[in-house]
Amino acid sequence: MKKKQIREHFKQKRAELMVSDKENALLNIMRHFGKLSFPSIRYLHHYLSSDLLHELPPYNLVHHLEVQFPELIKAVPRIKGNELEAVIYNENTILLPNRWGVEEPVEGEIIHPELIDVILVPLLAFDENGNRVGYGKGYYDRFLAHCNPKALKIGLSYFEPLKEISDTDDFDISLNLCITPERIYEFG
Repeated sequence: MKKKQIREHFKQKRAELMVSDKENALLNIMRHFGKLSFPSIRYLHHYLSSDLLHELPPYNLVHHLEVQFPELIKAVPRIKGNELEAVIYNENTILLPNRWGVEEPVEGEIIHPELIDVILVPLLAFDENGNRVGYGKGYYDRFLAHCNPKALKIGLSYFEPLKEISDTDDFDISLNLCITPERIYEFG
């Protein structure tokens, strides 16, 4: 399948999920995530999920890492022009919806992508090679290209992988892991 068809299909598929299915999926994903071992994390970048987009919320996983790493510094995305910035995020961060209705920080300290150890990457779908389909604007691929190559890129998905995304590009950045309700997928 091609990205455009995948986007349309999985947006619809996510919108049709029942609340109970989403809750069960999140519990299973959290159970799998709890099995992962992280040597040390100083900076975590995670997306702010949107109910409008029916995204899988990462907050329980973030909390799990906060307990494990009390000094953890969290950053969330903010779109600035054609780029995604990593803005430090805490309980005092003021959020407002952007042009797509996704909340992002109004202001805050920007951290360099090279510092980030783990990135929870939003996606609509992924394939067996770790390629992902996002919303088609390329913000995350451009952002990930500036991150430390050793940073762990983790996707979260309600659904199992596609066999292959047929129209990947050279600039697409693959995931290291993707966690679904069924299991953890690891990619080379």
